[in-house]
Amino acid sequence: MEFKDYYNTLGVARDATQDEIKKVFRKLARKYHPDVSKEKDAEARMKDVNEAYAVLSDPEKRAAYDELGRGNRPGQEFRPPPDWDAGFEFSGRGPFEGNAGDFSDFFSELFARRGGQGARFQSRGEDHHAKILLDIEDAYRGAMRRISLRAPKVDGEGHVTLAERSLEVRIPKGVHEGQVIRLAGQGNAGFGGGAAGDLYLEVHFNPHFRYRVEGRDVYATLPVAPWEAALGAAVRATVPDGAVEVRVPEGSQTGRKLRLKGRGIPSTPPGDLYLVLEVVLPPANTPKARELYQAMARDLAFDPRRGEGATT
Repeated sequence: MEFKDYYNTLGVARDATQDEIKKVFRKLARKYHPDVSKEKDAEARMKDVNEAYAVLSDPEKRAAYDELGRGNRPGQEFRPPPDWDAGFEFSGRGPFEGNAGDFSDFFSELFARRGGQGARFQSRGEDHHAKILLDIEDAYRGAMRRISLRAPKVDGEGHVTLAERSLEVRIPKGVHEGQVIRLAGQGNAGFGGGAAGDLYLEVHFNPHFRYRVEGRDVYATLPVAPWEAALGAAVRATVPDGAVEVRVPEGSQTGRKLRLKGRGIPSTPPGDLYLVLEVVLPPANTPKARELYQAMARDLAFDPRRGEGATT
């Protein structure tokens, strides 16, 4: 997928005001609208102009696009990084459009993942939504975390800027991927004295070097020595809520899963924890180690490829 430079499409500077963007769009719409234009590529150009305007005319989409697009060039191969929108605070249900089929794959990849509704004028303040990243350990114990959010706003000169705010958030024990935490009254202020909207925080987990989460189940790699796997052994394993002693069955191989029932993310019922065995060979970096390996090769007469078939 190629990166699209919406500023270049409209022919405006990156620091253009919202009014300047609107004026340029109107000018281009008069030039390329298929009903009136004589340009041979009018329809395609109008589609590009509409897409660029849909992003740059919306302060929330524009702020997210600016942050994501730093250092990218038009036509450059581009993939948005995972959780690129974490920490951005959006009104309504976010910057996601339900009718993005008329626009490019680039637009859809960024802004069309969930259906959404536009803002409505009402006495109660708008609800806001944001994605946050937590550590998996928070789900096991619960925690108080300071969350920093960035929300776009238009200053007095019509430029889009990012305003930051920090909130103390109580993370409940057992929170899971995709769960939404509601903070009452932390959305937009009400109109005409109405109540403030709420802030909804959608939970996602930070990548972890040891753990992988699937729903409420947790997976972790458990390294074991060859003799522990071959003969069986009791070993100590680190888990998100501490440590546990587990029994490695005799004759285990890499990839075998040991299930610890109920030791996944706490819930009703709780998830399970799976320890995936990885047999790790000691290095043959000393004379004694090489001697032991040579003895194994001689005395065990073991061929791991036996049964795969042979060619002549």
